[in-house]
Amino acid sequence: MVELQAESFAGQRIAGVFTDIDDTLTTEGAITADALPALAQLRAAGVHVIPITGRPVGWSEPFARDWPVDAIVAENGAVAVLADGRKIYQQTAAERAANFARMQQVAARVLREVPGSQLARDSAGRETDIAIDHSEFVHLPQERIDQAVAIMRSEGMQATVSSIHINGWYGAHDKWVGARWIARELLGVDLDAAIAHWVYVGDSTNDVLMFERFPLSVGVANIRRFAAQLTHAPRWVTPSERGAGFAEAAHAILRAR
Repeated sequence: MVELQAESFAGQRIAGVFTDIDDTLTTEGAITADALPALAQLRAAGVHVIPITGRPVGWSEPFARDWPVDAIVAENGAVAVLADGRKIYQQTAAERAANFARMQQVAARVLREVPGSQLARDSAGRETDIAIDHSEFVHLPQERIDQAVAIMRSEGMQATVSSIHINGWYGAHDKWVGARWIARELLGVDLDAAIAHWVYVGDSTNDVLMFERFPLSVGVANIRRFAAQLTHAPRWVTPSERGAGFAEAAHAILRAR
């Protein structure tokens, strides 16, 4: 992984940025005094900004309204909260209801079978996935994380591990599918065709698919703790961690405009 430089985006015409939230925009659970102005500076320069996260839609709603972003895609691509507060979904209401019931059964199995496991504290705001805490308020060792992922997948779920949670859901969506969907629905953009002009910023193993898809991909410096687990690394890594690292990426993008 190559360290991000001030000139890394030289010659690129950046149209937009997708970014993870936890430990990418935020530091210790809060957006930082450098990351928030960086979002505003990107928007002021005409750059679309869309956070895409494993966090629940209920948790995302106030940030979609208050941050200078186009929308927030939540629950690993299943649902988006627009800046005007509207929610749009990739699944029908009937599909969501059926999947929700199945997911609660899987969550109960994980809690029974994985010692020390607990639901994420933000679970009340989730509509299309479940989340097990491994590093936010609870520490689970890697073997317990792997056990929870295995249970979810044995039940036919997709499962990923972020810097704080183990997320599981039913459906074909993921962060990449969610990014393509919101670009089309909200902006009328074919992301596959426009990918050379979009940047992705992330921090953990559940960003691997995005690092693979986006030729202009950035990891904030704390991604180095996952280096051995990354099947696809970001093109660049910022000098700083978390929100400070996002601000560095934003400033490099702005210098190139």
